[in-house]
Amino acid sequence: MTYSDWSLTIIQPFLQDAVGFLGRLVLAIVVFIIGYLIAVGIGKIITEVLKSVRFNSLFTKEGWSHALQRANINVHPAEFIGAIFKWVVVILALLLAVDILHLAQFGGILTQVLNYLPNVVVAALIFVVAVIISDIIEKIIRVGVERMKIGHGYLAASIVKWAIWIFTIFLILDQLLPNSVLIQTLYMAIVWGIVGAVALGVAIAIGLGGKETAAEIISDMWRKIEHKG
Repeated sequence: MTYSDWSLTIIQPFLQDAVGFLGRLVLAIVVFIIGYLIAVGIGKIITEVLKSVRFNSLFTKEGWSHALQRANINVHPAEFIGAIFKWVVVILALLLAVDILHLAQFGGILTQVLNYLPNVVVAALIFVVAVIISDIIEKIIRVGVERMKIGHGYLAASIVKWAIWIFTIFLILDQLLPNSVLIQTLYMAIVWGIVGAVALGVAIAIGLGGKETAAEIISDMWRKIEHKG
């Protein structure tokens, strides 16, 4: 093979492909930069609009803000929603850039990420709502039990709060790992485990020296309920 033949069959096609790829790369970078700037703008606009309608004030009512602070969650709802829209547009811009580069496999991965994003958002919302609801219900139960003057209000409130959190954890896992047989199996195992642990604890308390204490608690609560009735 002469140099001319070698040049025609190898070098020129390579240079053509390289020039074509560089052109697509520059275009993809420009598209992504423009898309990112648009995403930042959309995020800021949505955040400012929500602030203007006092959306954040909804979470300062009924002690919601205090409940979130107790859980060490420092989140501003308007900024959070604005950030969600921003990153959705960023991923869309990245998809366009990847499509320009003809990277089908990577584009498929980004599409899966984009489709999975709503699950993450729902899981985050479930977590925030659980923080608020568990705090409110804990206070209601503790105050209600104490007003009945049957004692052990803190214990009852704590049990209900942890029950809510266990249920919440599985709701979140169901969003992050949809249709997971493992999650369903763990859920049933933990539910039955809790039931078994409570039953075993009661049996041990009654049978191994806790008999008098358990009897006193039950008798005290029953006497106060009858007195109220």
